[in-house]
Amino acid sequence: MLGGIRALAGIGPRDAASPASDRAAAYVAGQLRAAGYRVTLQPVAVPAGVSWGVRVPAGTTVDVVADPPGFDPTQPHVVVGAHLDTVPQSPGAEDNASGLMVMAEVARMTLQQPGALPVRFVAFGAEEARGGNGTLYAFGSRHFVAGLGASERRAVRGMVALDRVGVRAAAVPVCHVGGADTSLADAIRRAAVPVAATRACVNRASDHVWFERVGIPAVRLGSVPYAAYHSATDVPTVVDRRQLARSGAVLWAWIRSLR
Repeated sequence: MLGGIRALAGIGPRDAASPASDRAAAYVAGQLRAAGYRVTLQPVAVPAGVSWGVRVPAGTTVDVVADPPGFDPTQPHVVVGAHLDTVPQSPGAEDNASGLMVMAEVARMTLQQPGALPVRFVAFGAEEARGGNGTLYAFGSRHFVAGLGASERRAVRGMVALDRVGVRAAAVPVCHVGGADTSLADAIRRAAVPVAATRACVNRASDHVWFERVGIPAVRLGSVPYAAYHSATDVPTVVDRRQLARSGAVLWAWIRSLR
């Protein structure tokens, strides 16, 4: 996983409307195709705005959607995602090459050892905020959810967003959006008991939010503050190998527990 993190961070900052984001999408798409998935690129329009204090242009990004062989989106399945883009001043090793590479590794494992429910993997474009005092964000996941038909929405049993999953910590954060229904977060934490410590948290700032807003249970893995956040120092040495492994183990344990 660290090799992929170094490759993505080596591209440099990856604002959603930039050619660098396109290169990141191509890299992740290549990883998922090589694993055996059918990969499609869904264009997503993004507005001009201000990202972490820097003006950014309007443009087009993509969602990289990876489906296992024979996948039917109207049949029960789960979605695992991670965002492709960074703020303009950061190479984004932790935020969010870490999430992308844990996703790619678990995607490979899932095809090698299929479980009871298929898993659809998505690298979302344009998660980082582009204005609105931080409220105009997650354009790729919003577009993806809006494009699901009624039967496809009903088929999604849960969604997990991987975002900053390699920050050194004593436990893996399993965050829901708040409110009464914590069933998915609770199920993930139960499945993880044999493999890693977890902690419950509330987070409304990643790609899981748009799934929850249409009634699909959704959580975020990862949400630990770190000094290099949204800065030029978010380089591969920031990422903790053990926390990457723990985050992947939690995700894998949940996937294997699905019935």
